[in-house]
Amino acid sequence: MDPLSGERTVLREFKPTDLDDYLAIAGDDRVTDWMAFDSYDRAKAEQVLAGIVERSAREDRPDYMVAVTRPDDDHVIGFARIAPSGPWGAKLGYAIGADHWGRGFATDAARVLLRFAFTTLERHRVTAAIGPENEASIAVVKRLGFTYEGHLRDHVFTNGAWRDSLLYSLLADEYSPGSHSQP
Repeated sequence: MDPLSGERTVLREFKPTDLDDYLAIAGDDRVTDWMAFDSYDRAKAEQVLAGIVERSAREDRPDYMVAVTRPDDDHVIGFARIAPSGPWGAKLGYAIGADHWGRGFATDAARVLLRFAFTTLERHRVTAAIGPENEASIAVVKRLGFTYEGHLRDHVFTNGAWRDSLLYSLLADEYSPGSHSQP
């Protein structure tokens, strides 16, 4: 996949040399408190990153887990994922390092991945499952035009407990690359 550019972010493939940046995000409890996984130590981050790099090279790529960088700096400030699901759907996820919260990076990265999902991947429907307390992420999907669909009980096991998720979706005919452009 060639890098994808937004207004505030560039999404590119992960490299093994991104380990320190990746660990700074995936190993930070402030970030993973909202994720479907517990914080990683260095060994786990290295293992997961190697898997991401390996999957990105596959002909039958199962997902697009990409590094979020800024246009003027190649350091990883977050990650975003679009995972095709069935013949027409996809699941969206994203995380931004806590030191970069509140600057529109998540909204921009999600917008870029939606463009990729609805155009290049020709998906009909993209969903996002978000913890009910994650008000910032809920605001991101609402800003991008997603519709609330329902409450998923005990959806993920993370940080030692089951967590519910709220399900949001966006359909291809609701998607407009020019709309919802303010982060």
